[in-house]
Amino acid sequence: MLGGPSENPALWAFLESLHLGEFLSGTVTAIESFGVFVGLDDGPDHPVFPGVGFISFAELSWRPFEEASDVVQVGQRVSCEFLQFDTWNLEARLSLKATQPDPFQAFADAVAVGQKLPGQVTKLVPFGVFVRVAGGIEGLVHLRELAWAPVETPSDVVQVGDKITVVVTEIDRERRRLVLSRRQGSSADV
Repeated sequence: MLGGPSENPALWAFLESLHLGEFLSGTVTAIESFGVFVGLDDGPDHPVFPGVGFISFAELSWRPFEEASDVVQVGQRVSCEFLQFDTWNLEARLSLKATQPDPFQAFADAVAVGQKLPGQVTKLVPFGVFVRVAGGIEGLVHLRELAWAPVETPSDVVQVGDKITVVVTEIDRERRRLVLSRRQGSSADV
């Protein structure tokens, strides 16, 4: 722990004054392997870190990305939602993605269970394949839904990069999950 109220009174008072859901602005001061530091406009300096605000990778963007620098750059101005006061590290935990519309919800509004969609295989896993059906939206085709005949491994049927037709079998808005089937899709790409 970096100290209590008596060791860093200005920082502690600032962090205690923040409210869940409040929007804070600042400048990205550092990108590390574990997250992004933000120097908040109205916040005091941090005694150790390059900023009082911190954004974990999970809170950077709704869309998949390889590195934090794909989303933000050092020196970039950002507006984030305050999530919590981290009393251990004396920092404001922030969310950049909370300030953006969730593309999964927009996708879920536009499609229906039973709808056929074109997609591209992005990843093979032992239990099935992931298929991108829209910008940043991927769903799982379980192994048993990959072909009419039993399949032992996904690579017996498809490879990463293959374009296939899938059918939406489940849309879970709360967990942001999309379940797809290839068996109910076109037999042309089986």
